[in-house]
Amino acid sequence: MARFKCEKAIRYGAIADAFALSRAAGVGQRGDVTGPCGHIHLILPDPVERAACFRVLTAGPARVVRSFASADDWFAAGDDDSCAVLLLRWEQPGAVSGAALLAHAAARDGIAAFVAAERLSIAESRAILLSGARDLLPAPLDPRLVRRTIDGALADHAAWQVACERQRAAAARLAALTPRERDILEGIAAGLGNKAIAQRLDLSPRTVEVHRANIMRRAGAGHVAELLHLRFVAEQARVAPGNRVRFGA
Repeated sequence: MARFKCEKAIRYGAIADAFALSRAAGVGQRGDVTGPCGHIHLILPDPVERAACFRVLTAGPARVVRSFASADDWFAAGDDDSCAVLLLRWEQPGAVSGAALLAHAAARDGIAAFVAAERLSIAESRAILLSGARDLLPAPLDPRLVRRTIDGALADHAAWQVACERQRAAAARLAALTPRERDILEGIAAGLGNKAIAQRLDLSPRTVEVHRANIMRRAGAGHVAELLHLRFVAEQARVAPGNRVRFGA
C-alpha cells in the first residue's frame, strides 16, 4: 500500500513533504486571492489528484482556486456565486451525486463545468454533455491537461463578461427611448425610410423625422450604423459559453 501511494504521488508530481501535500489538498484550500475572471473550484475526492491539480492551477497568474473533497463539502461552503470554472469527478462520495452537482452548476449562468470520469460509455458521455457539462476529461486527471483546459475556460469566461458588460451598456443607452421611439427604431432596423415608417405607424413623415432625431440624441449615436449596432448588442442574449461536445481538450 505504501509503495502504491508513493508511485501515485510521483505520477501526479506531488510534493514529497507530507505537510505541504496535505495543506494543498485540504478542503476549501485557496490559491491566490486576486484575479478578475472568477474562481476555480475543484471537487475531487482523491487527495493526491486534488493536490496536483490545485498546485498546477495556482502556479502562474494570480487566481482563486478552491478545492473540496466532495460535493457535500462544496454545497456546505455555499460559495457557488463566485465560481466560474468547476472541475468535478463524476463519482462523488456522500449524499450529493455528480449528476446532482452538474445539474446545479448547469442552472447557473457563467459556470463552465468539466467532468472527469473513467470508463464511460458513449451514451453516458453524451448524457453528461447534454446535462450541461462543458467538456469531459479522462481520469485519472493529467494536471497539464487540466491547466490547458481551465486556462481556455477562463479566457472564454472573461470574454463573456466583457460581452455582458457591453450588452448592459447598450441597453442602458436605449432605455430612455419612449414606446413610440422604439417603434420607429424597429422600422429603422427593418431598413424602412421615413415615409414607410410614417405609413406603418400612421404618422406624418415630419413627425418621424423629429422622433428619429430624438432617438439619435437619447441613444448618443452619431450615425444610423452606430444606432443599429447598439440595438443589436442590447438585444443579444447574455448566454454563457456553451458546451464543446468532445472528449478531452
